[in-house]
Amino acid sequence: MRAIWKGSIGFGLVSIPVKLYSAVQSSSLDLDMLDARDHSRIRYQRVNEHTHKEVPYDKIVKGYKMNDEYIIVEEADFEDAAPEKSRVIEIESFIDMEDVNPIFYETSYYTEPDNKNNKAYALLLQALVKSKKAGLARFVLRSTESLCVIHPLKNVLTVTRIRFAQEIRDTADLEIADKIELSKKEIDMGLALINQYAEDFDVSKFKDEYNDELLKIIHAKAKGKRPTIKKLKPVKATGNDLYDQLMSSLKVKKEA
Repeated sequence: MRAIWKGSIGFGLVSIPVKLYSAVQSSSLDLDMLDARDHSRIRYQRVNEHTHKEVPYDKIVKGYKMNDEYIIVEEADFEDAAPEKSRVIEIESFIDMEDVNPIFYETSYYTEPDNKNNKAYALLLQALVKSKKAGLARFVLRSTESLCVIHPLKNVLTVTRIRFAQEIRDTADLEIADKIELSKKEIDMGLALINQYAEDFDVSKFKDEYNDELLKIIHAKAKGKRPTIKKLKPVKATGNDLYDQLMSSLKVKKEA
């Protein structure tokens, strides 16, 4: 793996030099866009909107539009905006991970200490495990300030970026009733169904089956064969009564 950021984790007066590595990778197939006429790859160019000529990378700058004019923002400006956050992930407080709604999660990074026997790294890791807490911090990654939580994963301090509150859209525009009356037996049956399906979380049981099936189709087409397509079997509801549907769901689970 290649480090995407170098700096340190600030923990009170303790500074822990670390590198960040992406903890996730895409499992989707790498599909290219082609011209349907001759299967040539589609290439994208960085074109000047006035001259219509391609612009080389070293001539591209970033700008912010203000009063119909662009103010050029240079690399030094990003670092000058928050020099300490560009090099330090400073823990500002400690929180319970369960208090962070999943809608805030973005992506995660593994941290690696400057040497594998770093005692400060081990201390923070073990303290988070025993306290069942996570560190809440801010830092700058790729010229953008990020909010994050620092939490243990096995023997690794993991940094998970989370969204700021202003990035979460309000639900007020959604057409959802404020309250729908449900009978006690419907609620009890719903809880019974949840309890019947409840189990410990084990993500290893789940595989990306869609891409596996898509790859089988691609391999079959490469051999000139007609791919076998699974027939869709729609499941019909037993009736319009919610209680009856819940009861049928319980029976189906038991039979399975």
